[in-house]
Amino acid sequence: MATMDKSQLHDCRDAFAATLEALAEQNENIVTVVNDSIGSSKLNGFRKKWPERLINVGIAEQTLVGSGAGLANAGLVPFVCAASCFLTGRALEQIKADIAYSNANVKMCGMSSGVAYGELGPTHHSIEDLAWTRPLAGLDIFVPADDIETAAVIRYVAQSDHPCFVRLSRMGVPTVLPKDYEFVPGRAVPLREGNDITLIGCGVTVCRVLDAAERLASDGIQARVINFSSISPLDRDTIVKCARETGHLLTVEEHSVRGGMGSAIAEVVVSEAPCKMSLLGFPEFAPTGSAEWLLDNTGMSVDGIVASAKTLLG
Repeated sequence: MATMDKSQLHDCRDAFAATLEALAEQNENIVTVVNDSIGSSKLNGFRKKWPERLINVGIAEQTLVGSGAGLANAGLVPFVCAASCFLTGRALEQIKADIAYSNANVKMCGMSSGVAYGELGPTHHSIEDLAWTRPLAGLDIFVPADDIETAAVIRYVAQSDHPCFVRLSRMGVPTVLPKDYEFVPGRAVPLREGNDITLIGCGVTVCRVLDAAERLASDGIQARVINFSSISPLDRDTIVKCARETGHLLTVEEHSVRGGMGSAIAEVVVSEAPCKMSLLGFPEFAPTGSAEWLLDNTGMSVDGIVASAKTLLG
């Protein structure tokens, strides 16, 4: 059972930057490509150490992705970093053709994903990025839950030869995984045992799901909690196991209810292990407001998750 350290909240971009710099010390082929987003990608330290290994293409996301593909084809390991809403929205054709279809070894890092930009509104919310990237064959997609998992994911993708999309938020989250955690693609991570219902989260919702499970336990409901940080490849065996053993699945994600983690899991459930299931996420464009307010007012507060779980249980 996971023990969550709530004493400090972490911006996962800090873990990303520190890990990338440590890896770049050992591997001179690691380079970064940004779209005038050095600060928001936390790459000031990288630029200071290796200015010749950071390429800033300006606000030109299609060029950003195309440049990353070209660098990969030249044998380098490019980390292409930009706000997730613009990286995936403006350059989707290049992501499809230049990276996924071409199997270019590019590490795309979607920064400030979900509703992390909050008050900047729907143009800056990135609640469709999983739906846009998930159908692309051969593209690994990871959504780390905390600082520990972020570092583990970056270490994995740096040595992998697969193209990938790593979805990183700027929202502060507590540490939920142990320091010795090792990330394995395609493997879901059980955080709490329970046989009444399975609560599934990814990214910034994992800590909320854990809190909801504790609240449910006080009402006599034992909720199993799973961290699905690997969206593609997907742990189909764990989905089937949870569906058959608990009979109820509730997914919670900082994404649209259409096309994201919940949809990916539902595709497995409907074909292999039908059970009662609900998807919590954004049902439409999210309005303007703080990230916390947007999550809370779309049913993804701890109280909202508890209420949805009880409704699902009937």
